[in-house]
Amino acid sequence: MYIPTHFAAGPDAISHLLSRPAAANLVTMTPQGMLATLLPFVFDPSIGEYGALHTHVARNNAQWSEPVIGEALAIVQGADAYVSPSWYASKAEHGRVVPTWNYSTAHVYGNLVIHDDPDWLAGQVRRLTDTNEAGFDHPWSVDDAPERYISGQLRAIVGLELVITRIEAKTKLSQNRPDADIDGVVAGLAARGQAESAADVERARRQ
Repeated sequence: MYIPTHFAAGPDAISHLLSRPAAANLVTMTPQGMLATLLPFVFDPSIGEYGALHTHVARNNAQWSEPVIGEALAIVQGADAYVSPSWYASKAEHGRVVPTWNYSTAHVYGNLVIHDDPDWLAGQVRRLTDTNEAGFDHPWSVDDAPERYISGQLRAIVGLELVITRIEAKTKLSQNRPDADIDGVVAGLAARGQAESAADVERARRQ
């Protein structure tokens, strides 16, 4: 990934990207060519040097059963948004401004481990569910469904663990603009209802 110095993501930004409820595109090179699947994941920082991403796929998905050539790659994407030059204070000063696109992303490389153990899968599904239900007024729990039904669902999936070997991450969030322009970007994004992108720009400014 091309990462100019002023857009390089620090440890806090990487932790934010990996720890929030999210999905990632898992990409693997196999003897049959490249395979990719968008999968929700949970980050476990306690595994290995850089942590691990835990997820699962449908048993009928060939990606888990095809041998992986080299590292696997998970592409994690944060909020992204169009940035209008009309939001910049500098537009009125000199007009030398153009549109751009703000985004946060991490390319997470690692070794893919397959888990076909019911206990591992049950734990992963519970952690994934709890992570994504945390913001609800009345969170749904795996225990809300009949045990026999859940057991059947678990037999239809296979667990995946990406043990991370390296991370390339970028936060392109208007850090290269003057403060007055950043103020305009935050206000412009908020006015368009893109609160998450506006918050990311503010977070990047403070780091």
